[in-house]
Amino acid sequence: MSDLLVGGEAMSSSRPYMVRAIHAWITDNGFTPYIVVDATQPMVTVPVAHIDEGKIVLNCGYDAVSNLSIENEWISFSARFSGMSEDISFPPDAVRAIYARENGQGMVFPEDAEFDPSQQPDSDTPKVEEKKGRPSLKIVK
Repeated sequence: MSDLLVGGEAMSSSRPYMVRAIHAWITDNGFTPYIVVDATQPMVTVPVAHIDEGKIVLNCGYDAVSNLSIENEWISFSARFSGMSEDISFPPDAVRAIYARENGQGMVFPEDAEFDPSQQPDSDTPKVEEKKGRPSLKIVK
């Protein structure tokens, strides 16, 4: 799991928190949460036969899985595929999206690295845009 460096302090990834929150939101609204997992990532354990273009879509609703655990370092559960129980596990960084099957509402995560504050402009430095040319006045009636 990648750590973020913010204000000199290391912060853990926000992705597992967001996955937990969106999962709860979808479930609380009576919809079915689906997770899209990048199956090419290391440490991903999913049924290979159900991978399509390097990704797998998993129904992670409480009525479809057992022992669901969405932790900061690991997401795991058991589910049935073609009548066979399978143990599914993957790191939260492998999650590409979580959405409600019924209406598509949810969240898509970037495939690149987490937010890097060193790539952002310094928020303490005010940005002043210089206007070019002479000022002009308009008469408004």
